[in-house]
Amino acid sequence: MTSLTVSGRVAQVLSSYVSDVFGVMGNGNVYFLDAAEKEGLRFTAVRHEGAAIAAADAYYRASGRLAAGTTTYGPGYTNALTALAEAVQAQIPVVLVTGDAPSSGARPWDVDQAAIAAGLGAATFTVTRDAAGSITQEAVEYALARRTAVVIAVPYDLAAVEAADEELPAPPAAAAVRNDDGGLGRAAELLTGAKRPLILAGRGAHLAGAGPELRELADRLGALTAGTALALNLLQGEGYLGVAGGFGTDTAAGLMGEADVVLVAGASLSPFTMRFGHLIGPDATVIQIDAALEPTNPRVDMFVSADVKAAAGRLLRLLDDAVDAGSSKAWRAEALKRLAEGPGHHPGSAEVPDGRLDPRALATALDAVLPERRTVVQDGGHFLGWAPMYWRIPRPQDLVMVGTAYQSIGLGLASAVGASRAVDEGNILVLASGDGGFLMGLSDLESLVGAASSAVVVIYNDAAYGAEIHQYGSQGLTEKPMLIPEVDFSGIARAIGAESAVIRKLSDLSALTDWIDAGARGTFVADCRITSSVRAPWLTEWMKAKEAEKEKVAG
Repeated sequence: MTSLTVSGRVAQVLSSYVSDVFGVMGNGNVYFLDAAEKEGLRFTAVRHEGAAIAAADAYYRASGRLAAGTTTYGPGYTNALTALAEAVQAQIPVVLVTGDAPSSGARPWDVDQAAIAAGLGAATFTVTRDAAGSITQEAVEYALARRTAVVIAVPYDLAAVEAADEELPAPPAAAAVRNDDGGLGRAAELLTGAKRPLILAGRGAHLAGAGPELRELADRLGALTAGTALALNLLQGEGYLGVAGGFGTDTAAGLMGEADVVLVAGASLSPFTMRFGHLIGPDATVIQIDAALEPTNPRVDMFVSADVKAAAGRLLRLLDDAVDAGSSKAWRAEALKRLAEGPGHHPGSAEVPDGRLDPRALATALDAVLPERRTVVQDGGHFLGWAPMYWRIPRPQDLVMVGTAYQSIGLGLASAVGASRAVDEGNILVLASGDGGFLMGLSDLESLVGAASSAVVVIYNDAAYGAEIHQYGSQGLTEKPMLIPEVDFSGIARAIGAESAVIRKLSDLSALTDWIDAGARGTFVADCRITSSVRAPWLTEWMKAKEAEKEKVAG
């Protein structure tokens, strides 16, 4: 290897894995950023360190490609912790390159960054002069293999020091394929004998590229299919019921509950997906295939630890070619008839007593206005279901839902920056945010305006923290801390360089239509004034589950 500084060696190794870096420059990472530029890495500046990891996280979710975030040590590092925790909880591979205390010892202003990261579940890899390259490689391979966030720490006194020459080890070989079926033979028997089979796919199936195999498996079996919100439309086709969980319709949920054998592929079966225990019937047999080492939900009857794509292919080979799927196909036909005739999502109301917009009617109108080719970034908050419920989102990678794993809000703008760098050519980037979360990340509206070639920001502005209004205001708790003074986001957006409009009635969306018709260049912010009187059905379901749990404990 040529002579490089420690920072240069880190950047050199990273350049074989990533093409994009997001972050804020400071004392602790200035040498790394200089080296990254020399290596040809594209640097996107954000305005708050929390956006560094959130942007890299969203870049991966939208593209499947690794990206890096970078901050300085100390306050720059601690500013990034919420986004780092979200990436860990959501199992997103991402790399944070940060400065750290000198190798000679901590300074008065240093904190134990490795201990902080460990508390979040993220491993720290501190580079040395002798092994800067191999440690960087180890960190990245760890992140990819375990689907998690890692920290690469560069001690301050080593950043500009010449790195020792080293021979990097070969990347680890792929895991050997097991010769035994790992239980798939029994799974094939159960599926073959099912009269009402259901295949439920999650993000793990999407990341594994298992959609084609699972779709073929469903058609061979005559099975119904569904997906979690993070595997939206992965198994779209005949027999597709839509989203499992609170974003789905009651009709679809009722059909899922009738299944006698459920194959869960790459889904963790969170309480939300399971409708708090009510999604799958009590007599159904649940088979879970996942890259995890053990079942992720006690409802699982049979667990197979395997790559979902490989396992689905093996199941196809194990199925009897002469399998009689007549009864299950009849159930599929009957189910689709009931799905078509049953109620869908509430369309919303044209008029609301308080004079503001019904978010359901707004979401429907926006779906008609926005271009069909879209990548949607969904921030956390009460409004988070309107996009997956009402918008056409063709592929799983076209919906980037952030904050749900760590139950946070405010990561939307930062995530939109990362997704804007990863979207397919011709796709428009659409961010759905609430007013509370938008204000948290407001500094990175400027980052989005600078980074995005074509983006629409939809702000569900109810002048409140909506989820808290419904959960706690409805119990009689004071609403004063839950309210937000009406903010003119349209005015703020124009000051930063975006086009914008206040949307008080659906006809005001003509401003957005005109912008799209003119070429949709730059960023458009739609400040949508919605009512806080409409409660999302998923939140109602959650609240009922919490109340039932309280009664169970009290009783």
